[in-house]
Amino acid sequence: MKFKDILFETQGRVAILTLNMPETRNVITNANTIQEIEEVCRMINNDIDVRVLIITGADPAFSAGGNVKEMAKKEGMFAGSPSKLMEGYRKNVQRIPMAIHGLEVPTIAAVNGPAIGAGCDLALMCDMRVASTKAKFGETFLNVGIIPGDGGAYFLPRAVGMAKACEITFTGDIIDGQSAMDIGMVNYVVEHDQLMERARELADKIACKPPEALRMAKRLLYMGQYLTLPHLLEQSAAFQALCHNTNDHMEALNAMFEKRKPDFKGE
Repeated sequence: MKFKDILFETQGRVAILTLNMPETRNVITNANTIQEIEEVCRMINNDIDVRVLIITGADPAFSAGGNVKEMAKKEGMFAGSPSKLMEGYRKNVQRIPMAIHGLEVPTIAAVNGPAIGAGCDLALMCDMRVASTKAKFGETFLNVGIIPGDGGAYFLPRAVGMAKACEITFTGDIIDGQSAMDIGMVNYVVEHDQLMERARELADKIACKPPEALRMAKRLLYMGQYLTLPHLLEQSAAFQALCHNTNDHMEALNAMFEKRKPDFKGE
């Protein structure tokens, strides 16, 4: 499928979504961009052969977030009365966190440059983050007199803890990749020309796992953020019963006994 605002490709079991609007520094508040991101997420959830998604941007930026020119002119999703603006957020940019958070496969943000405002939040929506030395992160909404309207107040505290999330949000400071790694916002920082190689290395290591169990493990980790322990254990038992009855489980055991690499089919 051909897209206008993004590039999408699969390389073996790994899918790569690249925001491809360098002229706007990959803003993500345009209706078409949102629709294309949603479509990719639907495709991936329906394709058991895709086991990991990498999200990155066309240089020089990962994403500048919202279109501040439209914001200043009160155009697009920023137009209208307060009630229309509220609906504009709900029916536009807020579809992105629902789509990314709803992905059944693990996701990696390969942050190649500035990830600012909603762009920072897009990186935080992913399960893991690899940053290049050119990456910068900023929860900069208060700097322009608004608040995180795209889910940043949900994702940021879960990544760095409440105290750091408050500091980053209230100050609007922009931090580099190393500082982001120091507070747990990113997993790795690498030289810019090694970014996709490192992201692929991580993705390939994950993609070799049994796909059904991998998707269930991701669901379970996120359920654990809000379920009580007894409820989580109940859900774990249910998922485990399903895993024990898959062909991939037996393939994993047989491969271990036979000292060979397993060949998982998602069955």
